[in-house]
Amino acid sequence: MTLENRHAAILVEAFYKDLELWFPYHRLQKADAAITVLDAGHDTCERKHDYPVTVDGTVDEASTDEFDAVVIHGGYAPDRMRRHKPMIDFVRDMYEDDKICAAICHAGWMLDSAGAVEGRTCPSSHAIRDDMENVGADWVDQEVVRDGLLITSRISDDLPAFCQTILGASQES
Repeated sequence: MTLENRHAAILVEAFYKDLELWFPYHRLQKADAAITVLDAGHDTCERKHDYPVTVDGTVDEASTDEFDAVVIHGGYAPDRMRRHKPMIDFVRDMYEDDKICAAICHAGWMLDSAGAVEGRTCPSSHAIRDDMENVGADWVDQEVVRDGLLITSRISDDLPAFCQTILGASQES
């Protein structure tokens, strides 16, 4: 499976969940997709464990026109991401432009803030189930759900299915 002509943005913020950033990063890279890691413009990016990430740019300077997909990891980072309006706007624009929006674990918070889950079927971390349902998502306890170009998963254990679904959607779109 090759994604040679595809470009994915991976959003990152302080306290990111290492595995949920790196697993999709390397899976997309192995499929020959171009990857750009975007943050909110911080000088340092604290992480949940100890795997540093090099940021390629800020979401403020990025244009959604450059990307075919956005991947949002979990951990505590999505709570911080949604405090930065350009991050929310980026995800909202990707969603409204019918591009792949993939979120795992607590990343559902970003989809909530971007207005992307109302009426959609979405798993997430159990910890944010109420948040997802309160904004109108049909929350389900499944490893991955693809609802159009919205791809969501619950936890790190679901990463293989999550990434496979992203790759499949990327080939189709």
